[in-house]
Amino acid sequence: MPLLEPQPGALRPHPSAGHTPSGDRVPDSRALGTPQPLRGDLERLLGPGKVLWKVSDLVRYASDASPYRFVPQVVVLAEDLDDVSAVLSYARGNGRDVVFRAAGTSLNGQAQGEDILVDVRQHWVGTEVLDDEGRRMRILPGTTVFRANAALAPYGRLLGPDPASAIACTVGGVVANNASGMTAGTTRNSYRTVVSLTAVLPSGTVVDTAEPDADENLVHAEPALCEGLMALKGEIESDPELVARIRAKYELKNTNGYRLDAFLDGDSPVSILRGLMVGSEGTLGFLSEVVFDTLPLNRFTSTGLLFFPSLSAAAAAVPRFNEAGALSVELMDGNTLRASVSVQGVPQDWAELPKETTALLVEFRSPDEEAREESERAAREVVSGLELVAPVPSVTNEFTRDAGTIASYWKARKAFVTAVGGSRPSGTTLITEDFAVPPSRLAEACEALLELQERHGFDAAVAGHAAHGNLHFLLAFDAALPEDVDRYAAFMDDFCRLTVERFDGSLKAEHATGRNIAPFLELEWGERATELMWRIKRLFDPEGVLAPRVVLDRDPKAHLRGLKSIPKVEAVADPCIECGFCEPTCPSEDLTTTPRQRIVLRREMMRQAPASPVNDNLLDSYGYDAVDTCAGDSTCKIACPVGIDTGAMMKDFRHARHSGREERAAARVAKNFATVERSARLAVAAADQVRKRLRGRNGDLGDRLLEKATAGVRKAVRPDLVPEWLPEIPGAAAKRLPATDRASAAAVYYPACVNRIFGDPEGHEGPSLPEAMVIVSARAGRPVWIPEDVTGTCCATIWHSKGYDSGNALMANRIVEAAWRWTDGGELPLVVDASSCTLGIAHEVVPYLTPANAKLHDRLTVVDSLVWAADELLPHLTVEHRIESAVLHPTCSMQHLGDEDHLKRVAEACAEEVVVPLDAGCCAFAGDRGMLHKELTLSATAREAAEVNARPYDAYLSANRTCEIGMDFATGGPGYRSVVLELERATRPR
Repeated sequence: MPLLEPQPGALRPHPSAGHTPSGDRVPDSRALGTPQPLRGDLERLLGPGKVLWKVSDLVRYASDASPYRFVPQVVVLAEDLDDVSAVLSYARGNGRDVVFRAAGTSLNGQAQGEDILVDVRQHWVGTEVLDDEGRRMRILPGTTVFRANAALAPYGRLLGPDPASAIACTVGGVVANNASGMTAGTTRNSYRTVVSLTAVLPSGTVVDTAEPDADENLVHAEPALCEGLMALKGEIESDPELVARIRAKYELKNTNGYRLDAFLDGDSPVSILRGLMVGSEGTLGFLSEVVFDTLPLNRFTSTGLLFFPSLSAAAAAVPRFNEAGALSVELMDGNTLRASVSVQGVPQDWAELPKETTALLVEFRSPDEEAREESERAAREVVSGLELVAPVPSVTNEFTRDAGTIASYWKARKAFVTAVGGSRPSGTTLITEDFAVPPSRLAEACEALLELQERHGFDAAVAGHAAHGNLHFLLAFDAALPEDVDRYAAFMDDFCRLTVERFDGSLKAEHATGRNIAPFLELEWGERATELMWRIKRLFDPEGVLAPRVVLDRDPKAHLRGLKSIPKVEAVADPCIECGFCEPTCPSEDLTTTPRQRIVLRREMMRQAPASPVNDNLLDSYGYDAVDTCAGDSTCKIACPVGIDTGAMMKDFRHARHSGREERAAARVAKNFATVERSARLAVAAADQVRKRLRGRNGDLGDRLLEKATAGVRKAVRPDLVPEWLPEIPGAAAKRLPATDRASAAAVYYPACVNRIFGDPEGHEGPSLPEAMVIVSARAGRPVWIPEDVTGTCCATIWHSKGYDSGNALMANRIVEAAWRWTDGGELPLVVDASSCTLGIAHEVVPYLTPANAKLHDRLTVVDSLVWAADELLPHLTVEHRIESAVLHPTCSMQHLGDEDHLKRVAEACAEEVVVPLDAGCCAFAGDRGMLHKELTLSATAREAAEVNARPYDAYLSANRTCEIGMDFATGGPGYRSVVLELERATRPR
């Protein structure tokens, strides 16, 4: 056993007295995970690495953004079509069923299964632009909408569907649900813009609808299916009343049931199949790729956020903006507006808005300036005839072109579910409903909905795509209380009848049927059309292998089955509604767990009795899967609309696992950091000498010996404490920092401890980073001064990231006191040359400061080297030597600081071509975490590294030494370095 083994028992929940295990907890019988022979069968069929079987794996995949929770028997990580076909064949032969899951952002339970759950996100990411103008794009199903649009942006194109969850939801899910979003309506959705798709049918047959002989191949492979589809087409077309009904239903947004108009729009089995697959929710086949017709981006935007005295007044204005040509008209009621103040960038005075206030977010997008001016003229004409209100000072009721203001409006609108849901009472389940009515009856529908919510005791919160008559609302209730479930059931009965019988509306406009509207399908479509849908399902899936009880379910109470309880967890994570927006940003997403899953697992622990066998096994896995492999970069907080920082929770858990001896040792390290720093630099220098002198036959003998030596120490002490040697670790920094003059300094320059310990990458020629900062600052007429006593100080991130609170507090206060003295009480800015250290000194030290030092900190100006270089140096420098190309690695700290554009500005001054990889993200090196768990960095950077290595660059630039080491490790060592070094080289006098 390692000398300093963590204490996993410290994370065991300690519920309050009287705690009763939840009724929906995972039973003790499932504590060992996937049963045999299922586990063994699939491991032999696919390989052990593709089968997730631990109870922690099953629990973390049991939840999604919906109010439902179904624990699968096993999770399969399918890598290719062969894996998918093999799983389907196994299911058919063994009477099992299969559900496909990508992002898990679906809101109605359609991505959940009770048997074999297949993850089709991790290995299914990629895009291919098919023509020079970006008019068509082939997309793999695990690709997020955001990522696909980023690849299309250089062409001035985008996808038609634009759901609010675009940052997280995948294209496969969007097509499978026919999700639309803010602007798609009925003309830009997947049904209208998907040109072709490749599907794997339940039988294993693969259909590429783009192939010239696709119909011939399908007839040969699936004759009964083809015959049945054409028979259904003939039957539908022979009934004029049914044809008219189908056409009328799709004049509104409608994703309830299968697309019956596919039989009217398609003229062959393959074209009908293409239409049916869109919106089929994984019940008819697996979509392995899709080809979209893309749409013009229209970059000339004008947007207004207009406030009305009531919901009905706002709804009445919608048709006027539609007629004026607005691309989107979004509605937010008073509750939505007030709740959105939890989103960064939203005016805080919205919290004071009257409950009746309603806003319309109206946007016009134009291809050029002339068209934009015409749109703005039309908008002003509409506004002149409206009675608007300005209840709080931030309300302007004006249209704007300012990108930042527009972004804040859309951020508030897109955060509807999570912002409102995040403010719900603790312990309540969140239901997200959407429906559509004729736009002309929007005001009437809003008033009817509000009355219905009040009658059933629910708080009203309404938003939606008003231009298309599509409204969204939320219901919060405690699924553990039978009376609350009864209240929800009564509401749903009344709501569905209201929507269908009074408005002839769509019960699901864009979120798809899923599990929670399946019992009401016949209410909306009638017996004849519903039976046609059952026949479609039997044609494609006669054995019922795919997603049973999704879309079609004859149980009138199916929507009440599997509702999940939401037990209270740590305060920082308790508002989480499991939306999944955080997951694409998480460095450990493809290795262990995501922020959502870390919270989901914690909630399951709270459902259990503290000493249950399920809890024992969850805790055994949680240490590595959740705590150790969290990079702690907190990019999840940026992505989360309500700012949940799961990284902070993991740091708290690290602290909880420490023994008193560990905490005291960490505090001693902080107290004696000057000695530790010198020792670390000497150790790096000694290791570098070993590496240089012991080359061996392959030139790597020294590195291999160092790796072996550190591996032995890691095993003896603890892998999460002792770093592993990596060949990409550079040599030591110079013993002395450059001499500088205090008298003429425009700023105090603080070389971070990582730049005082580690030198520049191998092969670097020229000044060191501290030397370059001094030289280029002087060259710009903005000289800097390095204090003589920086040794022994640090930004405290070393202790903060590991949860060593005593050491963190000691160093946090030391650096602030030193910075106060160095800067003459804040008179000069403090320039820091590593972005993570800038973040640490500027923000992360604050909670650990004494009251006196907190006051000192308030008067400090902490400036990242990127900001210093871009804003203070560049305007006074002449670029003399530009390289051809540079690739950038924006760090997660730059995201928190808002410095990414500064990195790009400096790089663009130095290079003709500057590339930011589309898949750039946190490298997860996180100080030394990449040396503690190198697998974390390799996983986090896999896609970015592949993109970088696809071609050579003249420079590889960032602004954080450990991140640069991490990227060298990930990419094979091209020599990542600070952009300040390149700026110094580029501006040297000829």
